[in-house]
Amino acid sequence: MPVSMRSGRTRKLKSEINVVPYIDVMLVLVVILMVAAPMTNPSVVNLPNAGASKQAPTDYLELTIKPDGTASVGKHSQGKAEASTGRADLLERLQHLHETEPDLPLLIAADKEIKYDEVIQMIAGAKKLGISRVGLATK
Repeated sequence: MPVSMRSGRTRKLKSEINVVPYIDVMLVLVVILMVAAPMTNPSVVNLPNAGASKQAPTDYLELTIKPDGTASVGKHSQGKAEASTGRADLLERLQHLHETEPDLPLLIAADKEIKYDEVIQMIAGAKKLGISRVGLATK
């Protein structure tokens, strides 16, 4: 009697995708990108020199934001600021000053402790009032 060497089990085909080689390739790409990233040169911004700028105007509107949250606005003429106001009616006072002399630029002098958001809100408020020449004071 012939004996069959085969057992009753049949071998099934694997229908799964083998992702191990894919993961290996991705890890190699990640390592290559991590090594290459510090070698890329970020774009260099060509800033203008301060010495090449024009003479600052002697008459301008000055908006000062202090570290305690108060603000003042006034006309700066020959080194003296005229009137100051609280933050509540700051934009009203700025609008009045701009209507009397619309050609004067606005200089915003904010303390370094003031958040950028507050300065940006003041710039946006000035732009809404129609003030096109707005500058920021620095040391």
